[in-house]
Amino acid sequence: MTATQIDVLQRVGSQATSTLTRKSKPKVDTLAPEDCGVIAAESSRAIAARGVGMVYQSSGERFQALKGVDLDVKRGDIQLLMGPSGSGKTTLLSILAGILTPTQGNVRLLGEDITRLSSSKLAQFRLQNIGFIFQGFNLFPALTALENIEVALKLKGIRGSIARKEAYGLLEQVGLADKAKQHPQDLSGGQKQRVAIARALAGNPQLIMADEPTAALDSHNGHAVIELLRNLAKEKGRTVLIVTHDPRIIDVADNVAYLEDGMLQAN
Repeated sequence: MTATQIDVLQRVGSQATSTLTRKSKPKVDTLAPEDCGVIAAESSRAIAARGVGMVYQSSGERFQALKGVDLDVKRGDIQLLMGPSGSGKTTLLSILAGILTPTQGNVRLLGEDITRLSSSKLAQFRLQNIGFIFQGFNLFPALTALENIEVALKLKGIRGSIARKEAYGLLEQVGLADKAKQHPQDLSGGQKQRVAIARALAGNPQLIMADEPTAALDSHNGHAVIELLRNLAKEKGRTVLIVTHDPRIIDVADNVAYLEDGMLQAN
């Protein structure tokens, strides 16, 4: 083969490679800057409520508990819901937690529009993503502190020695490892609430919803629970939503939403 023939083959090969490269290069769609901003904002939100309304009807009477509520909560924030009794705080918490379905508007949690989920899928979403803390603790009296947490883990498919190890670790996290075998009646109010917080953390949910978590506690235990909630958000990255009348919690909150007559007055 002559030098001229070799040169021709090399040029043909080079052209073919260039053509194949151009043909096989995938088309990449680019996002407009404003679209990037929307996506970034959505990903930073743990909770996004839009136009949420709630109407109760009984015996022919109509009562509007919530009126066009908009609320955004960033991931890792502590958000308080405050206001007088009957202002709609607990109703809003129940809607944001997927317990009640609003008669108007929609709610997105962790990017998921929960108002569009079926009952079974919504129940599964709550189980995997939301931990609940109640004013009245809601512990099983016949079970030990450790067993109360294990029950929550079993519901999430975590059983046996793995569940026991995780439950004990959660009690350690709230400073009650030495109370693992105690029953609720043997615990103080503050200790019961810390067990309830540990139970809420079972399975590592990203959202914590608390209804008056410090209302039944004295100053010392109240501050201990507040510090635990602060730690969940600021060191563990959980998003914490709290209905409360307790002004002590305001100092650790990122935002405070004030409700009155079913309407959001300020946030």
